[in-house]
Amino acid sequence: MTATGTDRVVLDGASLTPEAVVAVAREDATVTVADDAREAVRTSRERVESVLESGETVYGVTTGFGDLVDERIPPSDLEALQVNLLRSHAAGVGPELPREAVRAMLVARVNALVKGYSGVREAVVDALVDLLNAGVTPVVPAVGSLGASGDLAPLAHTSLVLVGEGEAVVDGEGLPGDEALATAGLDPLTLRAKEGLALINGTQLSVGVGALAVHDATRVVQSADVAGALTTEVTLGSTVPSHPAVSAVRPHPGQAASARNVRRCTAESGIVESHRNCDRVQDAYSLRCLPQVHGAVREAIDHLRGAVETELNSATDNPLLFAREDAPDRASGTGDAAVLSAGNFHGEPLALKLDYATAALTELAAISERRVDRLLNPSVQEPHLPPFLTEASGLRSGYMVAQYTAAAVLNECRATGRHATDSTPVSGNQEDHVSMSAGAALSLREVVEHVGTVVGIELLCGAQATEFLDGETAVAGDGESADDAASHGVGTAVAYETVREVVPRLDGDREVHVDIDRAATLVAAGLLVERVSEAVDLE
Repeated sequence: MTATGTDRVVLDGASLTPEAVVAVAREDATVTVADDAREAVRTSRERVESVLESGETVYGVTTGFGDLVDERIPPSDLEALQVNLLRSHAAGVGPELPREAVRAMLVARVNALVKGYSGVREAVVDALVDLLNAGVTPVVPAVGSLGASGDLAPLAHTSLVLVGEGEAVVDGEGLPGDEALATAGLDPLTLRAKEGLALINGTQLSVGVGALAVHDATRVVQSADVAGALTTEVTLGSTVPSHPAVSAVRPHPGQAASARNVRRCTAESGIVESHRNCDRVQDAYSLRCLPQVHGAVREAIDHLRGAVETELNSATDNPLLFAREDAPDRASGTGDAAVLSAGNFHGEPLALKLDYATAALTELAAISERRVDRLLNPSVQEPHLPPFLTEASGLRSGYMVAQYTAAAVLNECRATGRHATDSTPVSGNQEDHVSMSAGAALSLREVVEHVGTVVGIELLCGAQATEFLDGETAVAGDGESADDAASHGVGTAVAYETVREVVPRLDGDREVHVDIDRAATLVAAGLLVERVSEAVDLE
C-alpha cells in the first residue's frame, strides 16, 4: 500500500497516487520502500546476474543502445557503458525544471523500479530514495524528452547526480553532483550492468508532472464551480439549470457533479430566492450551460487521472526481466530469467490524454472569461451593476482591464498544447515514432496555472459585484427582510468572504495586478476549495 500523510509515503510499485506524488514533491514527505517491493527488486537483479553469467547477447544488458543495438559490449566495459549512457543522454536544454517537478520525477522512478522488472540492485533504489529524503534536487533542463524510449534526457540529468556528476541544488545552493552528495552525507553510486538504462528508460517526467497537474486541475475545476455559482448569484441568474432533474435525463457524471456544486454553494441564498419568479426566460450560455461545460472538463481530468494512476504503477523500462514461466518461449535469457525487449517506455497513453486535458481546461478558461465579461461589460451586465464594477465609471476604469488579462491568458491557453499529434524520428530512424508526452505534460502544467488565473479574475469580479447588491436590487418576499433578500448562499458567502480576506472592496482605481495575483493564489493554493468545502460538500 502507499501510505500518505503529512510526512510519509511508502512505495510498493502498485499503489502510488497523484496525491502521494504531491506529498513528496511539494511537502517533502519522507519516502520508504515496502519490504515486499524490496524482495521483488532482489529477484529481478538475480535474473540480470544469471544473464551476465550465461554470456548471452541481450539488448540493454550486453549491447549498445538505440541504433547501436548490434554492438556487443565486452564484460570488462559494462560498468563504463552505464555511465557513458548517462553522460551522452544528458542533452537537455532550456530552463530548469522546478524543484517539485524533479522530485515528482524521482518518486515516480523509484516506484517503477520497485515493481521488480528492471533488474537494478537495491542500492540503486536506495540511492534515489536518499536523494529525495536528503533534499538533493538534480538540476534538470526542461527540454529534450521525446516521450519515447522514455524521458531519456531529463532522467539522464537526474541520474548523473547519483554517480557524483551533473549538478544539484541543496538548501537552495547549486553544486556539482559530487559536492551535492557530500553536503548531504551521501556517497556516489557505482553502476553495474543494465542499471544506467533502467534509470533513464521510462516516462517519469511525463507522469510525474502529469500527476501534479491532475491534482491542481481538479482544484481549478472545483474553484470554477464556486466562481460560476457566485457569478450566477450576483448577476441574478437562475440555478434551475443545475436542478438534478436536468442532469438525470442527460446523466453525464461530470455534469451532475458540477450542478450539485452550484446548488450546494447557492443553497439558502436570499439573492436566488428574491427573483425566483422573475420574468427573465433564460440566462446566457456561460451561466445556463455551466454544468455541461464544467462537467465535460471534469471528465477529461478524470480520464487523465486514470491514465496517470496506471502509469505511476507501471514498469516502463526496456528490456524487462521476467520469470521464464511468465514469458514467451523465444524470449532472451537463461534459466529462470526471461528478458523481453518491448515498448512500455512509449508515452502515447499519457500524451493523448494530456493534450485532451489541456484542451478541456482551455474551454474552462473560455467560459469563465465570458462570465467575467457579463459581470463587467455595460452592454450585457445587469442594471444593478455599474460599468466595470466601479462607481464614477469614466473617471475610474474599475476592473475593465482585468477582463483584458483574462482574454490574454485565454489566448495563451489556446496557443498551447497539441504535442501528441507530432512525431519526429530519431536514433537513425530506429525510434521512428515518438509521443512528445513530456512536452504535453509541461504544457498542461502551464495551462492549469493560466486557467486558475482566469477563475481567480472571475472570483474577484464576483466579489466586487456583491458590493452593489442590496435590498433595492432584489425584491424581498413575504416575511423576508431586504438584508435577507441580498444574502449569499451557504458556499458563495464563504467564497465572498475568502476573497475579501485578501482583496478589499474596490472603492477607487488601484493596481489591479495585485488583486488578480491574490485571487489567483486562492485558486492555485487550494485555499478557496478548502474554505468552501468546510461549509458545503464540494465535489
